Amino acid sequence: MRGEVTCSIRIWKHPRVKVGHRYRLGEGYVKVNSIRQIELADVTPTLARRSGFAGVVDLLKMAKHGAGENVYLIEFVYERAGKARPPQLPDG
Repeated sequence: MRGEVTCSIRIWKHPRVKVGHRYRLGEGYVKVNSIRQIELADVTPTLARRSGFAGVVDLLKMAKHGAGENVYLIEFVYERAGKARPPQLPDG
């Protein structure tokens, strides 16, 4: 929420967020700016630190959700509630 983390790595079967949508976090929202599929080899120590982790191993422990094998890089910004439009909630 301080703006220090601006991306996330997720390992899913398919994307679970949509570009342009906002998702509640604390008193504001995370707005997804981009999502793209990358290779596991693209996950570097620098990318892990940008994602808020000390290293790649720590990031990968949190990135895997379910049986998925596709690696996604999600870029986002945090918007405080007073500055954000009403949220766009994910489809059903």
